[in-house]
Amino acid sequence: MIRGMHHISLATADLERFIHFYRDLLGLTLDRVSALQTGWEAFETVVGMRETAGRVAQFNLGNMNMEVFCYTHPAPRPGERRPACDVGIRHLAFDVREIHAEYERLRAAGVEFISPPQYLKGGECISCYLYDPDGNIVEMQEILPGSPVRPAFGIAQP
Repeated sequence: MIRGMHHISLATADLERFIHFYRDLLGLTLDRVSALQTGWEAFETVVGMRETAGRVAQFNLGNMNMEVFCYTHPAPRPGERRPACDVGIRHLAFDVREIHAEYERLRAAGVEFISPPQYLKGGECISCYLYDPDGNIVEMQEILPGSPVRPAFGIAQP
């Protein structure tokens, strides 16, 4: 029986850049950075790759865990920016307060946005998309009082 969501996982070729973005700019807590040791047979079986090496960072933010792998072997292919309509996981969404202030703060830090925050009538929320350092789409969403949109698990309704 599935009990709930535990974590999301991303991969990068530049772990320090990712740590800076997710910890320093977005505010996730960096729990730890660990080495991936070559020869960890069970892990290599799970991920379907042999002779893996690199590091993994573990983050958390309230009700969410995220791990970011940075493989040195096998060497990663570069990421690419893909539009929100392409198949696959298309964005990570963060529940925020004061979205306009967050938008200005992150924009001043050089973060690239697809658009400024937009009011979504019917959803009664304000939302915008931005790119992380590897081109993944990240959504900031502020749920307004009376919205039919459910807040993140463990986050009180506005």
